[in-house]
Amino acid sequence: MEWLTGPFEVTFVQRALWGGILVSAICALAGTWVVLRGMAFLGDAMSHGLLPGVAIAALFGGNLLVGAVASAAVMTAGVTALGRTPRLSQDTGIGLLFVGMLSLGVIIVSRSQSFAVDLTGFLFGDVLAVREQDLALLAGALLLALAVSVLGHRAFLALAFDPRKARTLGLRPRLAHAVLLGLLALAIVASFHIVGTLLVLGLLIAPPAAALPWARSVRGVMLLAALLGTVSTFLGLLLSWHLSTAAGATVSALAVSLFFLSHLVSGLRHRRTRHLAATVPTTH
Repeated sequence: MEWLTGPFEVTFVQRALWGGILVSAICALAGTWVVLRGMAFLGDAMSHGLLPGVAIAALFGGNLLVGAVASAAVMTAGVTALGRTPRLSQDTGIGLLFVGMLSLGVIIVSRSQSFAVDLTGFLFGDVLAVREQDLALLAGALLLALAVSVLGHRAFLALAFDPRKARTLGLRPRLAHAVLLGLLALAIVASFHIVGTLLVLGLLIAPPAAALPWARSVRGVMLLAALLGTVSTFLGLLLSWHLSTAAGATVSALAVSLFFLSHLVSGLRHRRTRHLAATVPTTH
C-alpha cells in the first residue's frame, strides 16, 4: 500500500495530481468536440503555434502564459479568417499557419543562446513544478471552459453533426466555430506548461476518443474522458515516481494506452455480440 500512496504524500506530487485532474477536465470539455469534428490536426497546429509568443515572452522576461495567450489568439483569428476563404481548404490554411508560426518561433529561439531549458519546458512541460497559483489559474480556466461548453452546447452539437441545419436553426455556425476554436485554445494554453505542447494532445484527444465506444451522449463522453484523464494522471505520476521517468510523458503515454485498450475491448465486445447473435436460432 505504501507503493501506491507513498508518492502522493509529497506536496509537489499532490499539486501535480490536482493540476493533472484540472487539465484533464478542461481537455475533456474541448477534446470531445475536437474528436467529434475530426479537428486533431488543428489541435496539433495550435499547440505548436504557441511557440512564437512563448519565445518572445521568455526573451524579454515576460509572462510565458501571456505570450501563449497572444499566440493562441493569433492562431484562432488566422484559422477563422482562412476558413472563410472559398478557394482555400481549411486543412491547407491550418497547415500554412502551423508551419509559419512554428518557423517564426524557431527563428526567435535561434536568436537566443540560452533558450534550451525553456524550450524543453515548452515542448515537454513539467507537471511536477505546478505551483499553487497555477492551480488557481487552472481552476479559473476550468470554470470558463465549463461556462462556454454549457452556453454553446446546442450550437456545438449542431455544428458537429449538421452544419447546414445549424444555419437553418439560426445558430450562427461561423460564430460557433470561432467560439469552439477559442475553447480549444483555452485548453491548450492552460495545459501546455503542465504536459508541454508535444504531449498536450495526449490528454486532449486520447481520453475522449477512448470514451466514445462506451458513452451514449456528448456529455457522457466528456464525463468519461475527464475520468480517464484523471486515471492517466494518477497512474502516470505513480509510475514516473517509481520508474524515474518523465512525468508528463508518462501521463500522456498512459492516456494513449487507455485509448488502445478501450478500442480493443470494445472491438472484442462487438465481435462477441455478433457471434452470439449469429448462433441464436431464429423462430418461425
